[in-house]
Amino acid sequence: MIAPMLQVTQLNKRFGERHAVRSVSFGLERGQTLGLIGPNGAGKSTTVSMLCGLVQPDSGQVEINGVAMGLGRNPVKQWIGLVPQELALYEDLSAQENLKLFGALYGLHGQPLVRRCAEVLALVNLADRARDRVHTFSGGMKRRLNIAAALLHDPQLLVLDEPTVGVDPQSRNAIFDCLEVLKREGRSLIYTSHYMEEVERLADHIVVMDHGQVLADATPAELYERLPATAALHLEFAQLPSADTLRQLEAQSGVTALKAGKQQIDLTLRQPSDALPLLTWLEAQGCPPVHFATARARLEDVFLTLTGRSLRD
Repeated sequence: MIAPMLQVTQLNKRFGERHAVRSVSFGLERGQTLGLIGPNGAGKSTTVSMLCGLVQPDSGQVEINGVAMGLGRNPVKQWIGLVPQELALYEDLSAQENLKLFGALYGLHGQPLVRRCAEVLALVNLADRARDRVHTFSGGMKRRLNIAAALLHDPQLLVLDEPTVGVDPQSRNAIFDCLEVLKREGRSLIYTSHYMEEVERLADHIVVMDHGQVLADATPAELYERLPATAALHLEFAQLPSADTLRQLEAQSGVTALKAGKQQIDLTLRQPSDALPLLTWLEAQGCPPVHFATARARLEDVFLTLTGRSLRD
């Protein structure tokens, strides 16, 4: 039986009186992307530090390919590439010089190192800036160079801790493009964020953390099943339907809640497919809306359902 790429079992970590991580367990199969989400202070970065062997857990275990992680020199660490939240670059060196330095730390030398530097710079779309000093780069370019450095030794597992912090939308999309290439190559990824839309775009599996604990460990589809409603329908009318019609509308199949305003109605629906039958029903009652708009639930709504608060609180 082949061991999973990563298995985290009952990790615990205290810093003084603060219990930063409480009995955290999850796994990652080869070729999967796992999204680790939660607000600031949820314990994501501490968990990442433990699974990369940078922080010793008080109890629990991390296994990579079935081999236990430990502190200090450990061959298991060669299988991991870490993109830390804080930039780890030398501003006065060029992009290429930074990569050669980090490559040497991984034991790469000579032509193999030169060739690998060129490959990772091309992957993150910085090949034309290879000889430029890092202090001339934008924040997004530095983030992409950080990713390139983590890929030099061709790790089986790439761990990215909030890799889009402080970058503009264009740079964020460039980072996503790079990660989607890595996904297609079959590389295993762990992506931590408090931006749910980023994780939704990339992840096959999601672990939700809050206050140091795992609240959910599921696929995106399974998380949506936890919501009482997965869609919304906003209706505007020239004249609001009668009270009797509103009572009948609220009783229609798929409607979970109805809120009526002066000339508008907001419905929450179990499924997006429930919207069309309701519009047809209103037409048949002689009170079609003059305007309507639909919306799907977001994973942000799942987090609110699980915790009672916004992801960015």
